[in-house]
Amino acid sequence: MPGTTPARNPIVFVLLTVLIDTIGFGIILPVLPRLIMEITAVDVAEATQIGGYLLIVFAVLQFLFGPAMGNLSDAYGRRPVLLVSLLAFGANYSMMGLAPSLGWLFIGRALTGMAGAVYAPANAYVADVTPPDKRAQSFGLISATFGMGFVLGPAIGGLVGEAGPRAPFFVAGGLAGLNFVYGLFVLPESLPKEHRRPFSIVRANPVGTLRAFRGQPKVLRFALASFFWQLAFQVYPATWAYFAIAKFQLSPGAIGATLALSGLSMAVSQTLITGRLVKKMGELSTALIGIVFGVTAFFAYAFMTESWMLWPVLLLGGLQGAAMPAMNAIMSKELGPERQGELQGGMASVMGISSIIGPLVLSQTLARFSGPNAGIHFPGAAFALAAVLGLVSLALLLAERRESPSTGSL
Repeated sequence: MPGTTPARNPIVFVLLTVLIDTIGFGIILPVLPRLIMEITAVDVAEATQIGGYLLIVFAVLQFLFGPAMGNLSDAYGRRPVLLVSLLAFGANYSMMGLAPSLGWLFIGRALTGMAGAVYAPANAYVADVTPPDKRAQSFGLISATFGMGFVLGPAIGGLVGEAGPRAPFFVAGGLAGLNFVYGLFVLPESLPKEHRRPFSIVRANPVGTLRAFRGQPKVLRFALASFFWQLAFQVYPATWAYFAIAKFQLSPGAIGATLALSGLSMAVSQTLITGRLVKKMGELSTALIGIVFGVTAFFAYAFMTESWMLWPVLLLGGLQGAAMPAMNAIMSKELGPERQGELQGGMASVMGISSIIGPLVLSQTLARFSGPNAGIHFPGAAFALAAVLGLVSLALLLAERRESPSTGSL
């Protein structure tokens, strides 16, 4: 029967799922404006506005459905939720590629946002099959895969988009379909039936999930620290390209190169360094180190004066990629196996809120201080604000260390 043959390493399938989801998101970015203009016959400015609404729809639906996906995986197992999500990815991207009207794009983006909440069951699967002392390293692999997808996606989309603005949508749908077939035959279930619990609508909505955090003070503190860190981290997808042009007049090729180096440096940090840091220093110390490097990078970007300074900061700033996997590992240890899906669903909601608020606030900050009417010309303002948000996260972690000194060596 499909699914009964154990995979040699089921985490490989989870990583492929995250990679394909992230590539699917990034692969359409270079061609989405052209597709909007083709469908609606609007100019670039209006297409940009519509594209922003599409991103908000995606983020809102991902936020709303993150807890539901996690709790469904607690009730029915990780495998069926992951497979249904992949099937939905394939169908939604294909539908957007065939879209005859703008309404189809919005429906496709909404459905993709719902299916994109797959990170909750994916992280829960990793928690199921990974010993507690190895989880930070495994979560680091997921984060690294996420980052690599954002490097590969736009590159593939730009290349395939030469064949037309609809072509990347079909490529993204095809990748999801292939991974669905692969998982159907080789992915084992990771959650035993005795560890499952009934689905609850109270736990399966963002408010219900945050209410569950409130009953876990330690988990709540780390969730808040993660929220502020994710808010700060949104400065990269929200403002990087605009910042690079406003401050250094970088060409598109140079901007792409900086994004590639950023993704690669974080991937190296999360795959090769995070696990070693956790083994030597513990999860909390690893998270602190990651945030310190991140805040330092934010301040450096805000105040640097020459474009060549970007490269060493991008390289060393990759260590900030250790922060989220370490915090995720600490939280996963606080809850039993029957609540891993709920936890990861809640974290998906935390990330969803940050992906809605962060880009809006940070992009408006950049616009306010870099536009022609800016009273103070300061293109680095968004990164300065990100640094402040990162310092809030750092303060929360330091408070936790003072209260529970043993956390760092869990």
